[in-house]
Amino acid sequence: MEFSQTLTLIQSPPPFSAEQLNTTGKRPNSPSEMALESYSTALNICYIPHRVEEEHIPKIGQQFHSLDDARKFYNKYAKHVGFSIRSGSSRKKGDEIIKKIYNYCKEGEKVIKNNDDKKRRRGITREGCNAKLVVVKAQKGSDYVVTSFVEGHTHILTSPRRVHLLRSQRRVNSPHKSLLHTFSAANISTHQTMTVLELQAGGLENIGCTEADIRNYERDLRKLVDGHDADMLNEHFMFEQEKNSSFTFTIKADSENKFTHCFWADATSKKAYKFFGDVVIFDTTYNTNKYGLIFAPIVGVNNHWQTVMFGCAFLSGETTDSFVWLFEQFLKAMPASPPKMIITGQDPAMSNAIAQLFPNALHRYCSWHILNKFSEKLNAISLKVYYEDFKKCIWNSESNEEFESDWLNIIQKCDFQDNGWLNTMYGLRERWVPAYVRHVFSAGMSSSQRA
Repeated sequence: MEFSQTLTLIQSPPPFSAEQLNTTGKRPNSPSEMALESYSTALNICYIPHRVEEEHIPKIGQQFHSLDDARKFYNKYAKHVGFSIRSGSSRKKGDEIIKKIYNYCKEGEKVIKNNDDKKRRRGITREGCNAKLVVVKAQKGSDYVVTSFVEGHTHILTSPRRVHLLRSQRRVNSPHKSLLHTFSAANISTHQTMTVLELQAGGLENIGCTEADIRNYERDLRKLVDGHDADMLNEHFMFEQEKNSSFTFTIKADSENKFTHCFWADATSKKAYKFFGDVVIFDTTYNTNKYGLIFAPIVGVNNHWQTVMFGCAFLSGETTDSFVWLFEQFLKAMPASPPKMIITGQDPAMSNAIAQLFPNALHRYCSWHILNKFSEKLNAISLKVYYEDFKKCIWNSESNEEFESDWLNIIQKCDFQDNGWLNTMYGLRERWVPAYVRHVFSAGMSSSQRA
């Protein structure tokens, strides 16, 4: 429920103090906000919140079960009025707090420092406002009793539409945290999360926190698991293995016991490979996570031409040794013989590893990657004129001889005899041109894009 922010302005000329001004009862006219701020400072005006429901106003003698309850009550009052609070001084008896003061967040005297040009200039963080709530431990029992409540303010209070920006009024609550965990798992950005929260709450002012608060919470979560994330992954895999003994995983660490490689495959993946492992698609996506690891899925297709997963890995680098390690773990985990065809991108390290571990498999390059590079390797005019001819030559050739004849004709027609990339692709034609690879079963696939 929102409360109107009607204020009683009490004025008295200097040299009277703000406490003396509370008794005058005079109300000046309402100029603009900036002019009013300057005017009130000069005349030492005290602002008394008006029309706040009685149940939300602290009262002398009011009791609270704990200091936390007292703070929450005063902070809720501050939200209705339009200001932010902070914990002030306290008095202890042994380890027990017997007196606690909660102040306006800018309580204290203004201090203006002449900072050097090299130092960061900071704004004034004190306004000399004495608004506060004081609670004292009751003589009997464990409750705290309100002994002092200063209601007046020496500054203009925040409007209801901006009160959610005040520090003590911002909090990432439990529903927010639950939603953040869900969105984080779905790789939804913080900015998009704020959009969802805004729609859900009916406006930014109703969310209860800002985007900076959300980012700070995410930062704290990262710090919480920092140094323990690899152990958490290992525990997760062990838990999965306890549920199903067919679950396989391997984690490799370096000489400093830091995580470098990881491979895993479950029972469903192994069963899928047993029936549909003749053709394997392997591709890597670099730096798609906050650890900068390479995600390397190994996939295929079933008899309905649906993508099926054979295994997954995280690699710390795209080297021949990394790929050799991965393929070794893959062969150990799978129940059937090595694949007959492997479709990948043009990666020399990957090609070397496949040649070592799968010497009898046909290593086919992804046609989509190659065709996509035509726009990079040919100038715009040549691409527009001859690209369709290249596509027809690649896809429509029925034999090796037909492809070679058509390719050479196009090269001569467009005068590309000296194009190094085209010459390289022609030299590798047995790895990507359909006319050269159709003798091996490929399940109708020619691209690694399914990965």
